[in-house]
Amino acid sequence: MEIDTIILLIHLAVGFFLVFLAAKAFKKTRYPPMGLLAIGFSMIVLGDTVVGDAISGIASEGVKDVVEELIEISGFVVLILAVKKS
Repeated sequence: MEIDTIILLIHLAVGFFLVFLAAKAFKKTRYPPMGLLAIGFSMIVLGDTVVGDAISGIASEGVKDVVEELIEISGFVVLILAVKKS
């Protein structure tokens, strides 16, 4: 297995563990900002890992980079909203 694949798998595991913890906290407390945290973290993890690979075959490298960054930026905006509402 290549080192890039190993790093990607670790990134996904740690990222989704963070999403799991935020979702679990939301389920326990029903506090809306916790739900926003789970959504924001999900967008960041997916934008940084999965989305780029998913569209790499149908889009150019530039378009792929723009889509990844837009999803990540959207995730950060959701995190900002969560912090502001808490």
